[in-house]
Amino acid sequence: MSSTARPHPPAPLPGGAARPAPAGTPAAAEAPAGFTHAQIMQVIGGIVLCILLAALDQTVVIPAVPAIAADLNGFGHLSWIVTAYLLTSTAATPIYGKLSDIYGRRALLLPALALFIVSSVLCALSQSLFQLIIFRALQGLGGAGLMSMAQAAIADVVSPRERGRYQGYMASMWGIASIAGPIVGGFVTDHLSWRWVFWINLPIGLAAMWLSNRGLRILKVQRRQARIDYLGAALLTTGVTAALLLLSWGGNEYAWSSPTILGLAALAAAMFAILFWHERRDADPLLPPRIFRSNVFVRGILIAFFASLGLFGATFLLPLFLQLVRGTDASLSGLLVIPFLLTNVFGAFTAGRIIKRLGRTRGLVLAGLSTSALGFVALVMVGATTPWAVLLLGMVLVGGGIGLTLPSTLVTVQNAAERRDVGVATGTMLFLRSMGGAFGSTVVGAILALRFSDAVAAAGVTRALDLGALRHGGTGAADPLAGLDAAARAQVLEGLLSGFHLSFALCAGLTVVGVVIAAGMRDIPLRTSSAAAGEAPQAAAIGH
Repeated sequence: MSSTARPHPPAPLPGGAARPAPAGTPAAAEAPAGFTHAQIMQVIGGIVLCILLAALDQTVVIPAVPAIAADLNGFGHLSWIVTAYLLTSTAATPIYGKLSDIYGRRALLLPALALFIVSSVLCALSQSLFQLIIFRALQGLGGAGLMSMAQAAIADVVSPRERGRYQGYMASMWGIASIAGPIVGGFVTDHLSWRWVFWINLPIGLAAMWLSNRGLRILKVQRRQARIDYLGAALLTTGVTAALLLLSWGGNEYAWSSPTILGLAALAAAMFAILFWHERRDADPLLPPRIFRSNVFVRGILIAFFASLGLFGATFLLPLFLQLVRGTDASLSGLLVIPFLLTNVFGAFTAGRIIKRLGRTRGLVLAGLSTSALGFVALVMVGATTPWAVLLLGMVLVGGGIGLTLPSTLVTVQNAAERRDVGVATGTMLFLRSMGGAFGSTVVGAILALRFSDAVAAAGVTRALDLGALRHGGTGAADPLAGLDAAARAQVLEGLLSGFHLSFALCAGLTVVGVVIAAGMRDIPLRTSSAAAGEAPQAAAIGH
């Protein structure tokens, strides 16, 4: 029997009469059956802090990386500060979703918050890079719970048709973290210490724990007997780790044709193949095959993959493009990408309003993906002297289009899942989004580095040229191209520009793939009751 959540009854009127929700009032119109708007906001109060905490931790640490390396003498393994978090958070996300379907959101979210807080303190106290990497991996385990439980808890109290509106609150937290994270991280690192980048998680985490504990108490969980699929979890974790290491190391630490990379590819493929075989035979699998029988669910998570690929690809490319091609410094490039980030948040808010009005999502997904594809095409046409308006237009179209898409796909996937599978469906979609983001940033980075190295070789340059050094050439450091003649310099810069154009074109092409997938997705009406209300989803177990 699946877990069932029952809300508290409305406060009684004097004399003991129940207080009905008058038809036509805002509360009655905006809240699904069983939950008032005030109760929903009580849940969301803690959830948005969890989102802010997880999002901020991924952005605030980036400016502190050089200072961490200098302090801990670890320049050779800097990428692991980010990679360790990514590995554990991505692998653990579907596992949290499955367990929360059995034990309830609150039972998983509070330990995840506690783990995140404790590991943040340990990161701040780290005395070596090895310690910091281990503690960042622990932090990723907690961060996975924050993201998946937050999204699943919203599904418990808000109907799919209303959910897009409340997703706007979460999108705003991502926007705040994206803009404020690098600024706060840089300021704290310069004026205090890189360790304060982790200490600031403590007050935010404690506030999130208190508010989440208070808010999620309204979900009364009836736990069901279930056996945890440990083998499935182990297979999934191993496969994800191998896949992410392949994406992180390929073309950087090792050549793509090296035995290490080929071995990781074989290991990932084998683990996922065995996982597929195992899940079809297990009595209570980690990833129930029944959720993949829905055409809407499968297409929804694939769309999320490609949309996230475009988002992270653009996030990686735009600051570099502004610095390497347009000649801005790091601070100015951070300011210039704000329109991209703000339109992403605005798109998410707009999606919520449109979803509520239409009660469907496919048209919105198609519009968002098409808009972002046009934005990438505009960026392909931008060069060193192209008017700034064209660059701004491309950024706004990409940001706004992906902003429309991602909340819509989340609502679509949750609407297609049975009540008992909402958590695992949410976790699976967030897992594919993380993989899409990792794939996007890795592939465009590899293309950029390859075209740059090819241009250097074609120009007849024999000395090593570092793309990272070129990035900082306008900040007072020695220009790495200073010794080249005009023709060679122009050829190297042209090769670099072609790398950006090819990367933007790839993002445009893969976004169009998302459009094709969305075009074949059934446009199922969104339910008007929350998952906790127990209404059977209209899309459940529909395979076509």
